[in-house]
Amino acid sequence: MNSKNAYLQLSKTTRKRLKTLLGERFLEAPEDLKAYAFDASGHEFLPSAVALPQTAAEVQKIVLLAREEPFPIIPRGAGTSTTAAPLAVKGGLVLSMCRMDRILEINPQDLVAVVEPGVFTGKLKKEVAKQGLFYPPDPASYPFSTIGGNVATGAGGPKGLKYGVTKDYVLGLEVVLPSGDKVFLGTRTAKGVVGYDLVHLFVGSEGTLGIITKIVLKLLPLPPAQAVVVAGFTKLEEAVTAFGQVLQSGVLPSTAELMDEITLEATKKLRPSSLIPDNIKALILFELDGTPTALKEEVFLLHKALKKAPLYQEAWTETDQEALWEIRRSISPALKALGPKKMADDIVVPRSRLVEFVHFVKALQTTNNLLIACFGHLGDGNLHVNILFDPQKEPLEKVKGVREKLLQKVLALSGTISGEHGIGLAKRAYLPWEIPPKVCQIMYQLKQVFDPQNIMNPHKVL
Repeated sequence: MNSKNAYLQLSKTTRKRLKTLLGERFLEAPEDLKAYAFDASGHEFLPSAVALPQTAAEVQKIVLLAREEPFPIIPRGAGTSTTAAPLAVKGGLVLSMCRMDRILEINPQDLVAVVEPGVFTGKLKKEVAKQGLFYPPDPASYPFSTIGGNVATGAGGPKGLKYGVTKDYVLGLEVVLPSGDKVFLGTRTAKGVVGYDLVHLFVGSEGTLGIITKIVLKLLPLPPAQAVVVAGFTKLEEAVTAFGQVLQSGVLPSTAELMDEITLEATKKLRPSSLIPDNIKALILFELDGTPTALKEEVFLLHKALKKAPLYQEAWTETDQEALWEIRRSISPALKALGPKKMADDIVVPRSRLVEFVHFVKALQTTNNLLIACFGHLGDGNLHVNILFDPQKEPLEKVKGVREKLLQKVLALSGTISGEHGIGLAKRAYLPWEIPPKVCQIMYQLKQVFDPQNIMNPHKVL
């Protein structure tokens, strides 16, 4: 089906068949649809209906109905996306995977977990920890985002520096294709190179190629000890430079989270704290883990590398560590007090170009008289750049123009416009800025191979 054509918005016959299949798990009431009309992006689109399948077999039947009519299917996890990826842009059936929420297996010998897509990431982390195991990926929303959503968007998180991101832990996927066929891709073994790597084609595909119904994940042994260190600086550039010195010292923290002056001031207003003196304009929150002996040695080396930092503090107890992490966790609600609206990006630049990038951001902020907050995963160069503004005072076109200058600078520094949030609808227009025409063409062709009717999450990514 050509994406330019108007979609049939679920005929009476189809609605009756879905009701027969799902019973009360087929939602049509306006108040129910409203709950699935938004995510964390600020966009809002009302779906035609919502389905809550409990099994892969039900997903298959729904897909076959979509092919027959046809109508679009929009897979959805917990709705924490910041790019409008799980929204029904022009109507269609939102397929909520929240009822497929079972942890099917945790295997300590194979270091593998098998889960359904609706499992909350935080729940999985807790359950594997009970068996002395560790699932490292930790997007900020992990207590209430789902594994399926994390896989679909290629989510990252603070521990990416040492442990990598979601894609590094996906061994295999069960997927319902737009044809209605259910297939298994990948392996449940640590190694496997037979055939093309279709698993990682689906990781980050945002529901545009098929519907993930089961996930095989790699686990690690749980580190026995950890420490948190906070280092403060009088300039943002000093913090970025100091982090480079930390890596050169041979220390590899599991986490290195950066907060700039605007971010720190916002968190102080939300939760006044004596932990951060007024002269501190940039903060790095380090987490290190390992055996107790190795951990002490790493913290010693870290302290040595940061000896010029105006603020240095170690936390070895869980209570003290939580007090420091609370600063990082409070960023999002704190920034809302500085501007009723924000335009946010999750850019990545090479670590060697970070100082140049933050110089550019600060100059752009001054020139345009806008608040631009920078925070995020310093470890892998993945910064969250938030333009904070009041739409009644700042024209939206001006803010959009500043954002585009930021994205252009990112690409000029050999970076990427999205490190962990995906493209969805919000960044779709900018994809050709980064991806060459020939590669875009290949992506279109792949989409056609899997989904010739364009029923799987249309109007996203491409």
